Amino acid sequence: MKGFLLDLDGTIYLGDKLLPGAKEFILECQKRKIPYLFLTNNSSRSRDDYYYKLNKLGIPARLEDIYTSGTATIDYLKNRPEVVKRVFLLGTEALEKEFQKEFEIVTDQREEVDEIVLAFDTSLDYKKLWIAQDLILEKGSYIATHPDFVCPLEQGKWMPDIGCMINFLESCTGIRPKVIGKPNTTLVETIKSLDRFSERQLYMVGDRLYTDMKMAIDSGITSCLVLTGEATKEEALESSFEIDYILDSIKDLIEIL
Repeated sequence: MKGFLLDLDGTIYLGDKLLPGAKEFILECQKRKIPYLFLTNNSSRSRDDYYYKLNKLGIPARLEDIYTSGTATIDYLKNRPEVVKRVFLLGTEALEKEFQKEFEIVTDQREEVDEIVLAFDTSLDYKKLWIAQDLILEKGSYIATHPDFVCPLEQGKWMPDIGCMINFLESCTGIRPKVIGKPNTTLVETIKSLDRFSERQLYMVGDRLYTDMKMAIDSGITSCLVLTGEATKEEALESSFEIDYILDSIKDLIEIL
């Protein structure tokens, strides 16, 4: 009885290129009625964006098959004992639209703010960082959707991710954020409570050591590192992580089914 948590960037695709075996793996899971969930830390896109991208690439996906660190952050804020109504968000327009369904988005530091949220903001500018710095110093805390330093692209390239922005804000405030996405183990507990994953052996499949593999190991679920994204085999073997499977690509995972 298996269930798979699947990273996207560097695991299912790179940029707009589907990685080897990704479609075949998903189709095999569907054939054998093995549940899976696309679990991505990339909060620059909405669930709708991922739904359309996956289906355009030939991966049959439903909205309920997709869970992002942005979605997890919204759920966290909604379920927190303290009422959160007004949020200062460093995020893309796509993520802002998702937040606006639940919260009022504040853009002026002179307005009252209940929470400051840092996401993977590809529209980031200096003014937003400056306002965030002042608000963080006033409040003494903030939230980050995830800690990834880079987002993998095609041809062995990458782009700066939220981890770099966290370091910027920490350097000028001295404050580290509460991280919601991977490697936060509460994500796994939330997923385990879902009917389609309860009582199943969960496998975390991803390309990063410090998020995907760390969460798997800390949660006691099976760890599967694919070498199609950020981490290399040498880095994996030299790390302190005891990874269950190190695979060239998700295609090799079909044999484990």
